[in-house]
This record gives sequence, C-alpha cells and structure tokens, in this order.
Amino acid sequence: IQMLCGILTPTAGSATVAGVDVVRQASNLGGKIGYMSEGFTLYGSLSVEENLDFFAELYQVPPEVAAERKEKLLRFARLEEARHRRAEHLSGGMKKKLALACTLIHQPQVLFLDEPTTGVDPVSRQDFWKVLYEFLAEGITIFVTTPYMDEAERCHRVALMRRGEIIASDVPSALKKRLRGVAVEMIARPQVRAVARLRETPGVTQVQVFGERLHLLLRNGQELINTLPDRLVAAGVTVEEVKTTTPSLEDVFIAAIEDLRAADAPRRPLAPLPEEALGPMDDSSYEVAVRADSLTRRFGTFTAVDRVSFDVRRGEIFGFLGPNGSGKTTTIRMLCGLLPPSEGTATVAGFDIVRQRTAMKPHIGYMSQKFSLYNDLTVAENIRFYGDVYGLSPRRLAERKRWVLEMAGLTGKEHLLTRDLSGGWKQRLALGCAILHEPEILFLDEPTSGVDPVSRREFWDLIFALSAQGVTIFVTTHYMDEAEHCHDLGLLYRGRLIARGSPAQLRANMKMGSLIEVPVRDPLAALVPLERVPEIIQTAIFGDKLRILVWESEAGQRAVEEALAPHDLIIGPIQPVPISLEDLFMLFIEMEEAGRKARESV
Repeated sequence: IQMLCGILTPTAGSATVAGVDVVRQASNLGGKIGYMSEGFTLYGSLSVEENLDFFAELYQVPPEVAAERKEKLLRFARLEEARHRRAEHLSGGMKKKLALACTLIHQPQVLFLDEPTTGVDPVSRQDFWKVLYEFLAEGITIFVTTPYMDEAERCHRVALMRRGEIIASDVPSALKKRLRGVAVEMIARPQVRAVARLRETPGVTQVQVFGERLHLLLRNGQELINTLPDRLVAAGVTVEEVKTTTPSLEDVFIAAIEDLRAADAPRRPLAPLPEEALGPMDDSSYEVAVRADSLTRRFGTFTAVDRVSFDVRRGEIFGFLGPNGSGKTTTIRMLCGLLPPSEGTATVAGFDIVRQRTAMKPHIGYMSQKFSLYNDLTVAENIRFYGDVYGLSPRRLAERKRWVLEMAGLTGKEHLLTRDLSGGWKQRLALGCAILHEPEILFLDEPTSGVDPVSRREFWDLIFALSAQGVTIFVTTHYMDEAEHCHDLGLLYRGRLIARGSPAQLRANMKMGSLIEVPVRDPLAALVPLERVPEIIQTAIFGDKLRILVWESEAGQRAVEEALAPHDLIIGPIQPVPISLEDLFMLFIEMEEAGRKARESV
C-alpha cells in the first residue's frame, strides 16, 4: 500500500494509480487518493467537526464543498450527535469511522485502507462497511488490507499474500472452487481423543475445534468421509454427526499456505494433546473455576458493569463478547483483582477476588491485547523477567523457558529483540510468559487482534491443548468466527449480560432471525430498494451476493423478492445460509435495544 501511495519507492517494477505512475510521478497523486493507515492520526484535542475541517483545509477543499461534504460524512458515519465531542473521548469504533471520514473529505478516486477494522467490535465494523458501500456507489475504488477472512468475503476480488508474494487472486467464489478437498463438520466424543486421531490420519489436512464441533479439510474427499467414522470408532471415539459444509475463505488461505510450506520448511509441531481432557466437561459434575454473582462496577454515576452473573467450568474455554465499551475489560480487571467491584461478589480458582486477591494471583495468568511484552528486551530477557515476577526457582525457570521457546517456535532465536518479532511470534511469546508459572486459569483480552489467519489458527491449537489439560480459558474477542472455538459464550452489552450459552445453544434458542443469500447483478444498486423493507434487519455485500438478515425466513424472502423484482436484479435462487455468530450478535443487540427503548418510554 505504501508503494502504491507513493510513500515508499519500489526497488523494482512499476505501478499506476488513478492513471498516475507512482514511481516517476508520485507527487501527482495529490488529491486523487485517500490513505488510511492502521495507526491513522486524529487530533485528540480537536472535536469531530474540527478534525474534518482540518483535513479539508489540508487537502484545499473549497469551503462550500467542504461544508456539504462534511455533513454528508457525519451522516453516513453516524457521527452527527458526536460532532462537538473531542476525538480523544470517542470509542475505538467511532475513531475508525472519523478517520475514514477525514480520509474521504476531499473525494479521492481511490481509497487505500490498511487493516481499518483491527480491534473494532462487530457493531462498529458493520457501520464501517456501510459507509464504504455508500462511497463505493459513488464510483470510488477501494483497496483494503485485512487479516480477517470474513471481511475478505465482502470484497469483489481478493488477493492472498504470503512473504511478499501474491499466491492467489480471484473473486471469492472462484477461490473456493480451487480448493482441493472437501470441508467437513463432525461432532465426536471424547473430543480430545478424536482430534489426536484425526491429526494422525493421512488425507486430513486441517483439524479445527469450534466448540463441540470439529471442522476438517479432507484431501481425499468422499472416500475418506465414508471410512473416517469407522477409524475413529476403532480408536474408542463415538461419532455423533458427520456432514459436508461450504469451505470458508480462511480454509482456502490455510490450504494454500500448507501447500507452500510443504515445499519449504516443515511446519512447527502442534501443541501436544493429552489422551483425555482433565477438566470434567459434562453438565452433571464439574468444578467452578470462575463464578460471578451480581458483579457491578460504577465510575461515578456511570455503571460500567451491571449485576453480571455467570459460572465458568474448569477446563472450559469461555468467550466474553461485546461491543467496545460494553464492560468486558472492566469485568476481567475485577476478576484479576486489579479493580474492586462496587457491588456483588466473585470467586476465581476458589478465591474471593476482594478478600483473597493476593492468594489468588499465583493461580491466574493474564495476556492483554498489547501482549504485555517489553520490546527493548530480548526473547530470553522477557521470559526471565516474568520468571522473576512469578518467583520461579532457577531450575524451574530453565525448564519452563525451554517449553516456552519450543511452544512459540523461538528455539534458537532467544537473542532477538522482541520488537523485531512478527505478530504471530510475539503473540505466542506473550502467551508463554502469561502461563510460565502454570496457572489454573488464563485470562486473554483480545489476544488475536490484528494477527494473520495462520498464526491465529496455531494460537487456537495451543489454547485447545491448554484447555484439554485442564486450564480454564476466559477470552474476550471481537472476532466472531473465533468465538465459535469457545465451549460457552457470554454476550455483554451496555454492562449487562444479555445472552449466555454455547454457540449451538444460542442458535437453537434464538427463535427469530434468519440469514438468506441473494445472488444479484449489481449489489450496490440492490441495496437501494432494500433500505426501507421492514422485514430486514441488516444487509451486507459479499462479493456478487447479498447476505440479508431478516426477522423471519419466508416473509423476509418474499419481501426481498418483491423489492428487487421490479429492478430485475436477482440472477439466481435465494438460499438460506447458516446464521453466523456475528449475525446472532446483532440480533441480540437489536432485541436488547428495542427492550431498552420500551422500558424508557414507560
């Protein structure tokens, strides 16, 4: 992106952007492009409106044009009510939308966005993409980088990159058709044994744990589907369900990487799995690792966490979801003994978080979004520092250091400065430092934000291995596909726990809301007649299709057909598709907002 924007000079090759040679005539790009870097700088002491005015002057936009453009951008970004608020007081999602608005103030022909939604919650991400659709309809070309494969599905064309090379490029549907093999979903118990056996089975190229389900990629397709259940049964595994499923773009990307890896270095070994999970995972008998009872935290008159109650079982992966500012991090800080609750009680590893917090701390590990590493220290120095903090003996620290280096794939790289490590290596090193003292409970606060798909999958392999060994994992995440890995989920909104259950339970208990996929001739044109259809909750573009969340499947499909038929836009059958956790997330929030407004009107 920086070469295309004329910021970096290429070593070789050529490129044109908006008809301008970016090597010989980079200065002519001027107002033809907009560039929003990952760390786009807003001026915190200026208001939303003042930031827009500043960038309009910077790009020499005529005052009358700037005024009209500013109002339009504020409306599209839903920032009208925040126009006088200082930028430093905005939420993360609002800051991203303001940065986008500032980038668009001069009406560029081409918009470059470098990982624009990293660390942004699903609600803000939906708003962000809606703004992009509006300007796409004006004819702006959008070039976006993202580590999130579900976002890549929204693009007209996708290029997959590895080590500076494009390894595949096409429309998302065509990339999926190139995938060699069949994607399969399976429910098998005991799950840990099933995973261990599947990873040893020739032809099984990917094994991912998604809560109670296993997601597999089989190179030999139907032949292996027919024989796999018998192989597992012979190993003492009960297979409850096997079905083929549609591969994701992430499956395609991982498969392409694995094919290339086979030609270079061998893959770093996966974390070892015990034969059986140590933590009892049946409903009839379990140890409670974390228990919250009416946990509340106020800051002055503002209630950040409002009477939250839940239990987390030993050895469970518990996902804590919610928009920015919903109270997730505040809850984790209370559970870690860093912040006293205003009301309510909680126990972690059997210790009261207020009265016994000092005794509790050796039993917990914490990994923050920023990885809690010291960039000026080497890998070995970071490990030694945390070993000293946890009070490990020299002999024990030496043993644990070897384990961390092997787990993180950093053996032989102990001398490297942490700042020079890739995101995936930093992530695994931070995890190793957080569990150096072998805690019973591990708190992870958005641990994979901005990390590439390969590193993310390897990280979740490690998390699953820890869970199988009896470690309880309490994780917050903005990445809804990632929430599928969890055994149990809690959805926090405005400080209240509004939904709780496994991904399967949440889907089964949601009696309203369906997702349909509509192939259309012109996705942008199709958005217009759908804007005021009451049966629709939200609409998103996915390549040459629309994904439409409706309150009820049959009525919603009829309403969509009636709205689009006069424009002759539908080019194929409308199909129901499985509702994603992100769509479910939006449904719960819509229902909570409707209930809140009803309560306030009484």
